[in-house]
Amino acid sequence: MKYIKRLLQLLLSQSFFVFGARNTGKSTLLKHAFETKNTLWIDLLDPSLEERYSVDPVSFKQEVLALDQDVKHIVIDEVQKLPKLLDLVHQLIEDTDKIFIMTGSSARKLRHGSANLLAGRAFVFNLFPFTSEELGKDFDLEEAMHWGTLPAVAYKMQSKEDKINFLQAYAQTYLKEEIWLEQFIRKIEPFRKFLEVSAQCNGQILNISNIAKDVGVDDKTIKQLSN
Repeated sequence: MKYIKRLLQLLLSQSFFVFGARNTGKSTLLKHAFETKNTLWIDLLDPSLEERYSVDPVSFKQEVLALDQDVKHIVIDEVQKLPKLLDLVHQLIEDTDKIFIMTGSSARKLRHGSANLLAGRAFVFNLFPFTSEELGKDFDLEEAMHWGTLPAVAYKMQSKEDKINFLQAYAQTYLKEEIWLEQFIRKIEPFRKFLEVSAQCNGQILNISNIAKDVGVDDKTIKQLSN
């Protein structure tokens, strides 16, 4: 499958975070940016790996210290699942010449959990869905307005049914894992209604009072949900 070059320019000589919503292509971007043979890839979506580092985080540090000199980059995918690793990353940046690249779909969880965001030691980049410039001749304004430009929808899926099923599953995952489990909000139902109403207002000036009436909550709650 053809790789679509992203506009985001990564700095390969410095540790950094790449934040972005799920399925925006963070992992794909990094796999094209770094040579696999010279990179240690740690995918925390792997339950066994997450469990191992959760029980024994020091083993992560030991593995990094045991790496060959040729392995310069360490990628930690979905780092928000184990924020405690960031303290060890901090130590390793100070004590070694390794470069750490950390991805996450939720910078909010790290910030609210008082995680070590490596201030001054790691840059922060954000990756968004495809832009018209990235898609080039494949960009279709009507399709983008209707379905959005997440890579899976904009490039991989062709049928209407597949796009509907994907976006429904995506929304449910977002509600459960990014909103409910992180306790960003305490009541999920108003947020479900907010998503439906706000989607109908796409491309319009946000009227908080009107949306609050449609959802059945106060203006303050809508301001919180829209941030």
